[in-house]
Amino acid sequence: MHPFPHHYTVNASIRPDGDVPLSTEGVRIIESSPPKEFDGPGNQWSPEGLLTAAVADCFVLGFRAIAAASKYSWLRLEARTQGTLDRVDGKMRFTRFDTHAILHIADGADVERAKKLLEKAETSCLVANSLNSERHLTLEVIPG
Repeated sequence: MHPFPHHYTVNASIRPDGDVPLSTEGVRIIESSPPKEFDGPGNQWSPEGLLTAAVADCFVLGFRAIAAASKYSWLRLEARTQGTLDRVDGKMRFTRFDTHAILHIADGADVERAKKLLEKAETSCLVANSLNSERHLTLEVIPG
């Protein structure tokens, strides 16, 4: 890992209508637009979707790193994260992120250890730790 602090720069440009290209050096451009809930087309990533995706992505990548460091063998991890946007004290903000994780492991693998590693991935997620929102993790560990 590189020494801290790390810096991440994203470029966004917008016109009176159309999608917003998001770019950073060396990475494929993605486009965003408002979600359907804000009268957008709903066919592109939105800031709300990208933030929720960042929480889910951070969780699964964190688990992969933690499992590797712990020398824990696993087969597949699926995660579904739902972000709840609400109005609090007159301001819109994400109030909660619910993540449901399903970890597939080999027969005979330590289920309790898997659960502890999943919980550690959730509590160590730097994206979620940077947000002022409730978090809830449910998990399933499936041998076989």
